[in-house]
Amino acid sequence: MSSIHTSHNQAALAGTHEPAPQATTATTAPAETSLGPGLVLLLAAGAGLSVASLYYSQPMLVVMAADLKAGDQAIGLVPTLTQLGYALGILLLAPLGDRHDRRRIILAKASLLVAALAGAALAPSLAVLLAASLAIGLTATLAQDIVPAAATLAPNARRGKVVGTVMTGLLMGILLSRVVSGVVAAQAGWRAMFGLAALGVAAIGVAAWRGLPRFAPTTALPYKALLGSLFDLLRRHGALRHAALAQGLLAMGFSGFWSTLAVMLHGEPFHMGSAAAGAFGLAGAAGALAAPLAGHLADRRGPELVTRLGTGLTALSFALMCLAPLLSPAAQLWLLGIGTVGFDLGVQSTLIAHQTIVYGIEPGARSRLNAVLFVGMFIGMAGGASLASALLAHWGWIAVTGMATVTALAAFAVRLWPVPAGEA
Repeated sequence: MSSIHTSHNQAALAGTHEPAPQATTATTAPAETSLGPGLVLLLAAGAGLSVASLYYSQPMLVVMAADLKAGDQAIGLVPTLTQLGYALGILLLAPLGDRHDRRRIILAKASLLVAALAGAALAPSLAVLLAASLAIGLTATLAQDIVPAAATLAPNARRGKVVGTVMTGLLMGILLSRVVSGVVAAQAGWRAMFGLAALGVAAIGVAAWRGLPRFAPTTALPYKALLGSLFDLLRRHGALRHAALAQGLLAMGFSGFWSTLAVMLHGEPFHMGSAAAGAFGLAGAAGALAAPLAGHLADRRGPELVTRLGTGLTALSFALMCLAPLLSPAAQLWLLGIGTVGFDLGVQSTLIAHQTIVYGIEPGARSRLNAVLFVGMFIGMAGGASLASALLAHWGWIAVTGMATVTALAAFAVRLWPVPAGEA
């Protein structure tokens, strides 16, 4: 298999006239000796803490608005700019991991993320907070450098399991960040949350400086050509197109559910506050904890099987939620909880399997392959949130779960399509 990947990679590089990398002193230590349990834990914690920075602000918006004397619409720009910065960072910065020593990029982004979080904690005005929010989004793409680093260090036989473990850290950061920030803000204020977040990322940066090996660059493409190669990779590899499309479709339902859940619970017949939505986040975290099992299954039985199981489980979970209006309020909550565990496990398992697939396409282009996959996922999340809000307003919660069911079934159909010959 490694010889196939090598010859495929060489042919691809020749096809794009990519120059060979310049000699470098950076070397990657052998995966078997480099990737012990401690380093895997460090990478998982780093991914989780960095991506959590995107979501700390969301439960604190009301408190922040009161402190900075900002209106609802103005304070809403904080999470908007954070997400915009993250999208731009994935597209414009993540590909640099193939061009430079990934260790240096991780350390640089960790330092800049600490500065951005500290800037948010000390922001004297809304304008400064908005600038810090954009910077947080850009530098939180540190998570998208850590995951390819783990895939590079992992031996082939354990790559799915290792990526699954690191992705569990990332997903736990997403799902638990809102709960943590809500509690900290209530007890110590919103500035304290950003300050604690800065300290956490700083600790990860120091640990990475001490324990992370260097990575040899895999390309010498100039920056403009490096970005252009994203489209070339998408054009040449059907497996990448399938992964980005299927994960984007799953992300539509995932984002649609989470972006409208709090609004739905606030209305009839539940009349629940934001804390209830946070509790469902804990249910989602339970599903994410099982994600490493999906990586292990991908190593043993192949990632294609995991993508079909994951998309099928997601579709089934959302379809069950469509039955909620037929049940009593108490039964609806139980069904929502069970469905949340199910679809979170399905979505995260499929993501890990997709990463296993795309990281095996061209080992020298892992950062760029990862960028393409996550850009597709981000487009799906943005579209799903917008569509779900409109569906909830016009046709209610059943329309949201119906949309999520349809997009999950579409993702399942994509995973059944054969990849064109010669486009693996």
